[in-house]
Amino acid sequence: MAKFIFELEAVLTQRKAVERERMVALSEVERARLALEDRLRALHAKVQEERLEWSQQLAGGTVIDLRGVRFQTTAALKTQAHAHQIVLQLAGIHKRLEQARAALLEAATRRKAVETLRERRMEAWKDEQRRLDARAMDEIGTMRAAREAMEQQPIDK
Repeated sequence: MAKFIFELEAVLTQRKAVERERMVALSEVERARLALEDRLRALHAKVQEERLEWSQQLAGGTVIDLRGVRFQTTAALKTQAHAHQIVLQLAGIHKRLEQARAALLEAATRRKAVETLRERRMEAWKDEQRRLDARAMDEIGTMRAAREAMEQQPIDK
């Protein structure tokens, strides 16, 4: 039996590879986004802890160590500045995510186009195989009918 051969199989394989590469690139950007968000959450928690410490010190009614408060304030400002940097980095990451998603969508569309072409050509090939099989069966039937007709004719001598 004949076997379907898609002449653009190499193109399809290449497009699948490009799509996988784009998926990997997207996952790397997504991983970077998650890491930045985790760092931002950790910094936010740190700021909350420092605020709680300040409120406890102020509510304690004891002598306030101004030097310690100054250090805590400086540390809080540095933490907030770091958080602001992370927010800016996140904005850049979100742009990269959009670009990576668009690239993945394009790669998937290009792959799907070749797969659709492959499916259409396979259906056309199957239709042609059915026509060839039907023609061969007709030919066999015609040859059999002719042979039976020849066998039924009397032989003249």
